[in-house]
Amino acid sequence: MDSFSALLRTASHEQHVEAETSTFMSDLLGGRLGVDAYARYTEQLWFVYEALESGAQRLAPDPVAGPFIRPELFRLASLERDLAHLRGPGWRAGLTALPATRAYAERVAECARDWPAGYVAHHYTRYLGDLSGGQIIRDKAERTWGFERKGDGVRFYVFEEITNPAAFKRGYRELLDAVPADDLVRQRIVTECKRAFALNTAVFRALGEEFPLSA
Repeated sequence: MDSFSALLRTASHEQHVEAETSTFMSDLLGGRLGVDAYARYTEQLWFVYEALESGAQRLAPDPVAGPFIRPELFRLASLERDLAHLRGPGWRAGLTALPATRAYAERVAECARDWPAGYVAHHYTRYLGDLSGGQIIRDKAERTWGFERKGDGVRFYVFEEITNPAAFKRGYRELLDAVPADDLVRQRIVTECKRAFALNTAVFRALGEEFPLSA
C-alpha cells in the first residue's frame, strides 16, 4: 500500500503540472516578461505566506500540524527583503492582492484557524514546492534579471538553514506518513491539497491576464 506522502504526491500530480505549465509561469521563466511581472508575483506570494506563517506558532502544540511548524522554512522575512529590493523601501504602501490571491490567502488562514489537518495540506504544497521547483525559478530569475546569486530579489528561494534539502524533504515525507489521522481525515487532506493547487493556479491565471504578452 502506498504511503501517505506518496498518495499526496500522485493525487496532486496533475494539478502540479498544470500550475508549472501555466502561461504566466512559462512566459516568466522563458524570460518573455519584465522584472515588473516577477515583482508582482512576489507580492502575491507575500499574502499567501503571511497567512501561512502569522498563525503558525499557535499551531505548534497541535498534534497534527505541530510537527510541521519549522522556523527554518519560514519565508516572510526573505520575501520582505526581496520586495524592498524589487519595489523600494516603501513597498508596503503599494502592496495589493489580486482577488484570486485574496481567496487563496483566506483559505490558508481559515485552515490555520479552524482545521490544522487542512493547514498541513497547504504547508506541504507550498514549502516542498519551494524547496524543489522553486530552485528552478531562482536560477532563471538570476539569469534573466541579473539578481546576485542567492541575493536580494531571490532570497525567498534560498533556505539558508537547510543545508541538505534532499534529507530535509525525506524527513518531511516521514512526518506526513506519521500524521496522526485516520483514513477519512487523510482523504480530506488530499482533497485540500488539490484545492491548494487550484487556488495557486487561479493566481497564475490572474497574473497572466495582468501581464499578457503583446501579440
